[in-house]
Amino acid sequence: MPFPRLTGILLHPISLPSRGGIGDFGPAAYEFLDFLASARQGLWQVLPLGPPANGNSPYSSTSAFAGNPLLVSLERLAERGWIEASQLNKLPNSNGRIDYDQVHEHKLPLLSEGARRFLDSAPEAARSRFERFRIENEWWLEDFVLYDALRSRYRKQVWNTWPPELARRDAGALQTARTELASDMAVRRVIQFFFYEQWRALRLYCAQKSIRVVGDIAIFVDYDSADVWANREMFRLQDNLEPEAVSGVPPDAFSATGQRWGNPLYDWNALRSRGYKWWVQRLRWAAQTCDFIRLDHFRGFAQFWEIPASEPTAINGRWVDGPRDELFNKLREELGGLPFFAEDLGYITQDVHELRERLHIPGMAVLQFGFGDPGAHMYLPHRLTADRVVYTGTHDNDTTLGWWNSTATENERRAAEAYVGHCEDGINWAFIRAAQASVASFAVFPLQDGLGLGSEARLNTPSVKTGNYHWRYQAGSLTRDLANRLASLAEVTDRLPQPVAVPPSEDFVA
Repeated sequence: MPFPRLTGILLHPISLPSRGGIGDFGPAAYEFLDFLASARQGLWQVLPLGPPANGNSPYSSTSAFAGNPLLVSLERLAERGWIEASQLNKLPNSNGRIDYDQVHEHKLPLLSEGARRFLDSAPEAARSRFERFRIENEWWLEDFVLYDALRSRYRKQVWNTWPPELARRDAGALQTARTELASDMAVRRVIQFFFYEQWRALRLYCAQKSIRVVGDIAIFVDYDSADVWANREMFRLQDNLEPEAVSGVPPDAFSATGQRWGNPLYDWNALRSRGYKWWVQRLRWAAQTCDFIRLDHFRGFAQFWEIPASEPTAINGRWVDGPRDELFNKLREELGGLPFFAEDLGYITQDVHELRERLHIPGMAVLQFGFGDPGAHMYLPHRLTADRVVYTGTHDNDTTLGWWNSTATENERRAAEAYVGHCEDGINWAFIRAAQASVASFAVFPLQDGLGLGSEARLNTPSVKTGNYHWRYQAGSLTRDLANRLASLAEVTDRLPQPVAVPPSEDFVA
């Protein structure tokens, strides 16, 4: 089924101007959705919502299924009596960039306090709802909360450095740990319940506003994750539990040594023998939590770059066949469809294009990439087709204004101006108009481009280890004039929101 013709905004929830020093699922999120509705935007795209493993990147997570506790709104917990409203006054300043150390210091203890109060005094209806959540999600929740509690006990050391009986999941050792950590695990279960209750409430509000949520799935998972610890047989690990080979991409024009990402590689034969059950669970869960899913590094499903774990760079890797059609045919059979689009940027071989086209999965185009050599023109509007999702830029790019002022070459600026003309209102608006006027199904732009912000608002710089995922927009930035401008553009480019099937209203308790 083709994607509807829609436009929307890319904004990860951490970038909302919520109280507590980091964006969350509280009042600022609802205000943002009200803005999207008034601006006639039918899409809200987020990045992965899992708990970060190392650093602040949402693409490095300790679980493919759990939610990031920092996204839980303390204001909503206070409204329901799980924490005292007066404690909100102790939170960090709501404006400015994210100070993760400060957020962890102030927010996590309040989340734990709210979870303990819930366990002690939740009324029967709320407790029943929590028990249903716990039972329905036991298949991932129990491994995660035990892993998370052990990781805390061992000061966030990677699981293969834990006592050997725990690293190797000896049944007796696991049972002893469950007994010793029972109270801690109970708190972590409730925090996950808080997360998913608040997210479901936000999704319901989106549906009521005719807004569809676009999620994001990283193809690989972290070695430092509950997924690898609990499912070692699905990954290519050695007898000492270290990875045999890791992920990355080969050397290219941007990096002479390639990129060594370091994620453990899947044992696709083992996954095949199990009917790809873990992948079915993962993408069913994703499809239940979002309306559409961006599949990061799609080419890895066709072929992936295998790097021996002993190699310090990605130079001495090799291409190895992935599961290709077989996995997606299984997913279509189990899920009833494939609500996905592919991140297929960069050097993509013909077999990857053919796989995507056979599966009828849209690909991506990024306008900032379209003004280099003639081969890059495939990202420009005149070369697009309806099976594309077009962006002005992504979370990995500089803002469009930052790109224009700092990153783009003179030839790229000359080509862009030849294409879109001289722009009195800024290159960012020229790109937004070009994307929305294209025939691509979805046209998406980062909020920074709509606000006309420069490099100071860049969210992430790939391969740079510090300073990423700190940006938040300032309260008051989402003006009526901006909403009206976007609404007019959505109307004239035939991208007005389309109704969303609204699920029955529920009495959310978190």
